[in-house]
Amino acid sequence: MRWDDRLTAMLIHATARWRVRYGENLRFAGNELPKPQVIHVPTRHGRVRVFVYRPFQASAGAHVHFHGGAWLMRYPQMDDWWCRYLAAEAGVTVFNVDFRTGPYVSYPVSQHQCHDVARWVSKDYPAVSVGGFSSGGGLAASVCLQARDAGAWRPRLQVLGVPALDLATDRGADERSMISAKLRDLVRRVYFPDPATRTEAYASPVLAESLAGLPPAIVLTAERDALRQDGERYAERLREAGVPVKHDMTPGVDHYFLTENPERARETMATVAKAVAEAVGG
Repeated sequence: MRWDDRLTAMLIHATARWRVRYGENLRFAGNELPKPQVIHVPTRHGRVRVFVYRPFQASAGAHVHFHGGAWLMRYPQMDDWWCRYLAAEAGVTVFNVDFRTGPYVSYPVSQHQCHDVARWVSKDYPAVSVGGFSSGGGLAASVCLQARDAGAWRPRLQVLGVPALDLATDRGADERSMISAKLRDLVRRVYFPDPATRTEAYASPVLAESLAGLPPAIVLTAERDALRQDGERYAERLREAGVPVKHDMTPGVDHYFLTENPERARETMATVAKAVAEAVGG
């Protein structure tokens, strides 16, 4: 790894808690819930800290959430607003995973840790959904592929918000976009340093040979987001594989699609909460 890449990634990693402020205008529900319980879950790459949000009247289901941050930020608290909302509105227990990120680990550590935590949760909950935003959406899709291939368990639903699903394809990006070509290249050099692994299904789920047998999906994209193509291609491939898909595109916004249009976000978030409740809340 180049020293300047490592230094840049370390700075992104270390300052996430002060730099990331999205979602504060989206605390529509769950603010009255207590602080999440902190547990530690064993994985093949060591124990992982997990923040557990419990509604006042929990159902038998659970949702496992993976935060964004381009595989470089390790700050699950960035999605506290979403975990609280989903716990309150869907009535499920939400597990927010503090998986390890670059530059201190590289692919496939995050993917393995996320899968192993979700698998661990499935041992105690009869129905589990998974989801995430941005790189977390890519991790959720990877978890579903890993679960299908292992054959030991199966999520009931995957919620993919503005997901990063293709780390292999070289393509230009508008530098005015939040997800710039410069950031994308940094992520690939730091977290996916071996170009040969970027085409693997667990790294780039949209490139998987087959998407058959995966759980139903909600794919959320944004009109001006550089990752929009990833989500659209994945939704199309899921449909071709016979997997039920709901695809919703928020018009006129970039990567922070919910924060940029909070009124529409109310509808989007309510739709997702209802789907999660129906999938795992019974």
